[in-house]
This record gives sequence, structure tokens and C-alpha cells, in this order.
Amino acid sequence: MTLDSRRFLPPDAISRIGQLEVQARGVVEGFLAGMHRSPYFGQSVEFVQHREYVPGDDYRRIDWKAWSKTDKYYIKQYEEETNLRTTLLVDASESMQFGTSTPGTSGGARGTKHEYACSIAAALAYLLLQQHDGVGLYTFDQTIQQRVGISSKDNHLHAILTALVQSRPERKTGMYDILAQVADEQSRRGLIVIVSDFFSDRDSLFKGLRLLRSRGHDVMMFHVLDDAEIHFNFSGMTRFEGLEEAGELICDPKGLRAGYLAAFEQFLETIRRYAASHKIDYQTIPTSQKLDAALSYYLNHRMGMGPSGKR
Repeated sequence: MTLDSRRFLPPDAISRIGQLEVQARGVVEGFLAGMHRSPYFGQSVEFVQHREYVPGDDYRRIDWKAWSKTDKYYIKQYEEETNLRTTLLVDASESMQFGTSTPGTSGGARGTKHEYACSIAAALAYLLLQQHDGVGLYTFDQTIQQRVGISSKDNHLHAILTALVQSRPERKTGMYDILAQVADEQSRRGLIVIVSDFFSDRDSLFKGLRLLRSRGHDVMMFHVLDDAEIHFNFSGMTRFEGLEEAGELICDPKGLRAGYLAAFEQFLETIRRYAASHKIDYQTIPTSQKLDAALSYYLNHRMGMGPSGKR
């Protein structure tokens, strides 16, 4: 493991979150027997429940013991257990270059939003591979930069870390095109984790999210933001350089702060509401927050949810 990749996967932070389990809230499908539920019912797997027989059901699945006791026909249903398939999407667009936090030790602030996003992806990949689940990775801007296929092999972490190190935040974001491509390539239902600042056209973003959910994927959104973007605590005449072709502005930020914070909160609330209405897990994470604390809170939140998304 190179020095750069260790920056994305701090060992002391991983030691504190290594016991957490990443769980999909909905049914998922995979190749191997494991701890996660498949949407397919069949024979020689775990019994789940009875349901009343309806015309067209396979009569060979009738529970005759239940019939002898109730004088009614019931079908025995089973549920296969399979591994989780997770696809990590890491935003490597130009706006992810921004960062005012000082890179820290012990899993603290990561510097830029891109570095922090890579740390989240690396930590999730580590956790998933520890529990023998399959994980893959895309890094993207307006096109796919790096692509790592889904695997649960022990040495797969190296491929993911290598792709993260090689990603370069340089161009604009093309959110819908990326999500549509991922939806087409990931035909098996699974967990899609998007790590981004989501500074993109909202209609394009929402259209892409809606497509992923319509294909049956469970979706997580990690909204990574710098503290300066959240609080806008600049002072004195400041030159703001817009990323992703946003231009420049020289001004006294005190006069803009109230309007900026109102617009920024509306931006966050719009995404929160959309995620909630489409049963998408969403969390805002400032880059000043320790990596293990962010993941521990979020993953424990997911583990407290049942199959319907309710606690």
C-alpha cells in the first residue's frame, strides 16, 4: 500500500469502525450465500412464512400439514440469503478540489472534499470486503474516470485504492449521464453509494437518482462539504474563484452572508426532501468531522432500519 493510499485509509480510524456492518435496507441479490436477503423464493433455503394458495401457484409447494390442521391450502415461502453487491461512486469533478481544512491525523480533516470523499470510499470498501461482500468503484466528473468491477476477493482493496489515488478532480460534473451509465451497467440490484458535493444541476441529479431507484437499487448519498461552504465565515475583501466555469467575484463577504446561508440551506433542504420522498439515505458530512465518527453514526443509523426503511 502506497503512502497516498494510506492517506485515504487511516489505520487508526479503520480500527474503530472495523466492526460495523454495511447493510442494504431493501432486498438485494448476489452470487454467494451470506447474510443478506434475495428477492427470489425457492426450495432448500430458509423458511419465511405461509401464504394462502391462489390459482396458478405450484401445487407441489402446498403445505399439507397446514392443510390437515386448518382445512385450507397454504404455500410455504422461502427466502434465499445472498451477499450484498455495492457500487461506490466518487465525485472527482473540479468543485471537489475545494478545501480549507488542514489534513489531519487520526482520521480527522482530509484537506479537500475529494480527499475526504476518497477516504469514505476506501473505508466502506474495507468494511464490505471484511464481511466478504462484493464492492466496485466508479470515479467520475462528466465522464467515468476510473472503473473497478465488483469483487469480494481479499486483494480487491488494492485495486480500489489505486483507482482512488489516480482520480483527478478537473472537469465539470455530468450527474445524470453518470448515474444512467451506472444503472445500465449494474443490472443486478444492489447498494449504490454516491459520495459527492452534489454541486450539479438538480433536475439532472434527481432524474438520475429516480432512475437508480426505479431499477431497484438501494441508494446512499454522502453529501461532503467543506466547513467554509456550510458557514461562509469569510471576512474582509475576498476574491472568490468559481470552479466548474462559475467565474470570479470580488466582494465583502459580510454583505452576502445572510443571503448565501439562506440559499445554501434551501439547496440542502431540497436534496434532503427529495431523498426522503424516494427512500434514499442522505447525510451531510463536513470535512472537519472525523472519518470514523461520520461512518459510525451513519452506518448505525442504517442498521437501525428494517426492510421497509422504518425503525
